[in-house]
Amino acid sequence: MRIPDFKLERYFARWEFAAPYTLCSSDIEGWRMKELLALADPDALGRWEALTLGYTEAPGLPALRDEIARLYPGLSPDEVLTFAGAEEAVFILMNVLLGAGDHAVVTWPGYQSLYEVARATGADVTLLPLREEDGWAFDVEALRRALTPSTKLVVVNFPHNPTGALPDRATFQALCALCDERGIHLLSDEVYRLLEHDASALLPAAVSLSPRAFSLGVMSKAFGLAGLRVGWLACRDVDVLRRCMAYKDYTTICNSAPSEVLSLIALRAKERVLARSRALLASNLALLDAFFARHADTFHWVRPRAGSVAFPRLLREEPVARFTDALVQREGVLLLPGDVYDFPGNHFRLGLGRTSLPEALSRLERFVSDTR
Repeated sequence: MRIPDFKLERYFARWEFAAPYTLCSSDIEGWRMKELLALADPDALGRWEALTLGYTEAPGLPALRDEIARLYPGLSPDEVLTFAGAEEAVFILMNVLLGAGDHAVVTWPGYQSLYEVARATGADVTLLPLREEDGWAFDVEALRRALTPSTKLVVVNFPHNPTGALPDRATFQALCALCDERGIHLLSDEVYRLLEHDASALLPAAVSLSPRAFSLGVMSKAFGLAGLRVGWLACRDVDVLRRCMAYKDYTTICNSAPSEVLSLIALRAKERVLARSRALLASNLALLDAFFARHADTFHWVRPRAGSVAFPRLLREEPVARFTDALVQREGVLLLPGDVYDFPGNHFRLGLGRTSLPEALSRLERFVSDTR
């Protein structure tokens, strides 16, 4: 396999742990171990205290798969397969489903692995752009036009990274129905699901709408536990899951035992975990709304409907990468230029989920004023 450098990850490798303020992180502020363990029920705490650091069951800890399945009404634990983060799930599923002569359609801008891994399998990939002038809305008819007789996989990501877009229920149902009608698998990257800014906007998981759909989840985003590196695929096609399990024998084989138990603790306390995430997002969004109102001459702000990221646009003539580079050098505030997505328009990714956002935003405001 030959695959290009992952531009976003290479950018973070340079800056993520060097910049004092990461104002572009896509995850929620991580939990401290002591605080997470305080949420444990007696069973999970007993598992933690008696934990043996050996190999774990390859599909995932049964109790953990049972808890994940509860996120998807009607799904059984046998229809859930865990991985070392969402990235491994994407890599394995695409290598199982795609190959030379196949075609995939992927929403764009987006996380690079969602289309680059597909290309690396030998498949042709069509990028389906979301457009700022449409409020980053998803266009089902544009997808229909992009499909070909060789299309085997459609990949969407809602709530969307980096724009924060979220289709309405009718649009999402039409997307699932179209894939079913054409006999096409749907990979629905739902790692930001449960972070809707209006609770009524919550969409059903794709796996609940289609027998050909895969719902991708992870502990990193909504649950604020990126360091656990636990992700999963939920799917009713157990044959594909079996093939993914066989492929996983060549990658991680099994998950980290401590990470599985800590994930179990968080999922059993998910309402408290999610309440923390949502409160942080609501507080930070209020600050951002006021900030962009004050600086409407410098930035164009399409308010995200869900998730922990947004994709504003710099209105100055200077390239956004030069702006973000000067900002981190002078103020220690890291933004992610849209160049890493190869997406035009002077956009940058903004993260909404960190407790340091108020101070980082104050430094950004000072920089904007000083360089006006």
